[in-house]
Amino acid sequence: QVQLVESGGGLVQGGGSLRLSCAASGSIYSIIAWGWYRQAPGKQRELVATITSGGSTNYADSVKGRFTISGDNAKNTAYLQMNSLKPEDTAVYYCTLSNWRGTSWGQGTQVTVSS
Repeated sequence: QVQLVESGGGLVQGGGSLRLSCAASGSIYSIIAWGWYRQAPGKQRELVATITSGGSTNYADSVKGRFTISGDNAKNTAYLQMNSLKPEDTAVYYCTLSNWRGTSWGQGTQVTVSS
C-alpha cells in the first residue's frame, strides 16, 4: 500500500506563488507517473497536471504556462510549482502516484487564492 502526504498549501494573494509537495511512502515499487488533481467547492475533481517516469508532462489548459509539475523518484516526491495564482485556482489539491498496482491518492491540501 502507498501512502501520499501533500504539503505546501495555504492562503495566498492573487498573482502569488505556492509550491506543493507530495511525499510517498510504503509499497511504492516502480513509479509510472505522478499526478495532481484539484476539486473546488461544488465542482467535480479535475486533472491539473501529470508527469511520467520518463519526464513527459501534461497540463490542463487552465494552468498551462503558470504551473509546473516535477517528480524526484529517487526521493519518492512530486512537486507542483504554482505561479500567477488566480482566485479560480482555489481548491483542494490532491496528489496521485501510479504504479503497476494502480493509482493511489493523497488526502489533499487546501489552496486558497484571494482576490
